[in-house]
Amino acid sequence: MKRRILSYLLTLWIVLTVNFLLPRLLPGDPLAALLDPESSDYVFDAEVRAALEAYYGLDRPLSEQYGRYLLGALTGDLGRSIRLNQPVGELIRTHLPWTLLLTGTGLVLASLLGLWGGAEAAWRRGTWSDRALVTAGVVAGNAPVYFVGMVLLILFGVRLGWLPLAGGRTPFAHYDTLLAAVADVGKHLFLPALTLILALVGGKFLLVRSNVVSVLGEDFMLVARAKGLPTGRLKWRHALRNALLPFVAHLAAHASMAITGAVFIETLFNYPGMGRLIFEAVGARDYPVIQGVFLVVSTVVLTANMLADVLNTRLDPRLREE
Repeated sequence: MKRRILSYLLTLWIVLTVNFLLPRLLPGDPLAALLDPESSDYVFDAEVRAALEAYYGLDRPLSEQYGRYLLGALTGDLGRSIRLNQPVGELIRTHLPWTLLLTGTGLVLASLLGLWGGAEAAWRRGTWSDRALVTAGVVAGNAPVYFVGMVLLILFGVRLGWLPLAGGRTPFAHYDTLLAAVADVGKHLFLPALTLILALVGGKFLLVRSNVVSVLGEDFMLVARAKGLPTGRLKWRHALRNALLPFVAHLAAHASMAITGAVFIETLFNYPGMGRLIFEAVGARDYPVIQGVFLVVSTVVLTANMLADVLNTRLDPRLREE
């Protein structure tokens, strides 16, 4: 356990370092518009320009910027947005719940569909339904997220007009009941979540199907069949249960894939999450926002991986003995 925690902390430090360097390797400068004489936002006063560079620490050596960055990350001070002039922590607190709602919904539903579909396809391997599900899984797993989202948006938002085109909820809406608020948020969530589910379910389905097929050939399954156990018990309590370990191990990696896909999805649907925030921050070279968002996302992904390791240890007695 101590080795796992030390490995987690070392990985977190590497992520923090890369997170600091990557924005500074991007072409351009966060204050370019203010310091460029040809820009409409140019600040004519040289003292003000120098004060801005000093305020954001861009006039200091890179090593000093790195030290201030690590200190701020450890104390929870993520700085202020250069573009919006707001505390980065406040921006993250505003946008993070929307991303957690989207990625959480997508991961849970895609996992349930992948588990159910993978087990059913493996049990019926070689049949037409198995081949149809495998084909659908391959297509869904390889279709570009942006393309799938555009098709859903045009079909259900523009052509049929059933669902909202953008946003997380209706602007300036007044809800009489909590149920009305939940319904409005759910309507805006439906298309982004469906896009994310379609992007994730294919890989989960194929993984579960492959694991269940390999488990069906094990000796203990032959013994269970010989005992005359019911089909449902064989499928769900024996085959699927023993195929869960690789699925749980890959679930943390799928969490990072979900967050990556959310960047494109939130941009497409103008969803008020972290993906939209990071997309706009990269365009403006807003270093504090880029660093803060990637720090939070990296911490969530690393924590998910550590929890997956712990869960695998609980599920597999052999790992617990090691």
